[in-house]
Amino acid sequence: MFTFNTTKSIIAGAGVTRHIADYVKPVLGDRVLLVTDKGLRRLGILTDIQSHLAAHGVAVAVYDDVHADPPEEDVLGGVHVARTHRATGVLAIGGGSPMDVAKVIALIARSDQPLVEAYGVGNARGPRLPLALVPTTAGTGSEVTPIAIITTGAAEKKGIVSPLLLPDLAILDAELTMGLPAPVTAATGIDAMVHAIEAYASASANNNAISRALAREALRLLGANIRAACQSGGDAAAREGMLLGSLLAGQAFANSPVAAVHALAYPIGGHFHIPHGLSNALVLPHVLRFNLPVAAKAYAEIAVDAFPKLSDTPEDMRAEAFILELQALARALDVPERLRDVGIPEDALGMLASEAMKQTRLLVNNPRALTEADAYTIYQAAY
Repeated sequence: MFTFNTTKSIIAGAGVTRHIADYVKPVLGDRVLLVTDKGLRRLGILTDIQSHLAAHGVAVAVYDDVHADPPEEDVLGGVHVARTHRATGVLAIGGGSPMDVAKVIALIARSDQPLVEAYGVGNARGPRLPLALVPTTAGTGSEVTPIAIITTGAAEKKGIVSPLLLPDLAILDAELTMGLPAPVTAATGIDAMVHAIEAYASASANNNAISRALAREALRLLGANIRAACQSGGDAAAREGMLLGSLLAGQAFANSPVAAVHALAYPIGGHFHIPHGLSNALVLPHVLRFNLPVAAKAYAEIAVDAFPKLSDTPEDMRAEAFILELQALARALDVPERLRDVGIPEDALGMLASEAMKQTRLLVNNPRALTEADAYTIYQAAY
């Protein structure tokens, strides 16, 4: 037995946001809170979208006080704006942080549930405001996941996991990703690959045939397009392939959850403010090597999806070859490979290992049981 849930409606196509009111007004109503970040607002990406919504009778309040690794204050500030605006729905345009914040704003603004009570699996009570998400990066897949990650206190990341957070509508417009710089494209693209890899090999009882099929197609699209998307930012076909691959990986891990790569990445982001995709990339090969004794067969199966040339590699050698190809990909895309390369000191490894063990929601899904000593050894290998 398994369950599979995803966003109710997905609209995809180059330029679809030029007609965004046609899609969001019937879902969100005529008073919309638009959640984004200051960087996107400065780029002017939202100007035409706001004008189009206004021309179609939608009153928009913009909330752009969203940061990387968003703290609780970002959510609570957005809740205040939503209530002041009397928002009938929430629209997010941006990367993973604005989309995650929008999910929680939609929940808290309507339900009045204290934020602290929503953390964990299945603790969100609802109801929530109608919700539509428009990703501008091909990485998190948040537009199709029932998960939001918020930074609590100084550095710890906590998740809210509930079907209530699944958006009503996801809109994919590859034109919005055209100007994404190569380093961001690379890190977010590898993040999406991690989602697919961990979903396929997840030890979750809900690991299922649909998630596995989506994970393999995601890896096929991501592996085939990530280099072109980084090397030629205006390659429309590559950008569309990356955006769809990210969504499929999101659908996969939304139902067959991620594991130790994410568990070890979260403290890196929380304590050293390393972007989430890069944090994943730094520990990815080392976690996969740790998992090889129990997950080699799964890794060998998906290796050929991401890297078709590995079909010529003997099956018993393919999992290790897969890890080497992932490392070579990161190197080719100029993604930092070592913790020391991003300014993390060696004396922080023990603290990171201790913090990673708090991510029990994720570690329970890892194919191989992992102790704090194992986590420390993995960080040492990544150092």
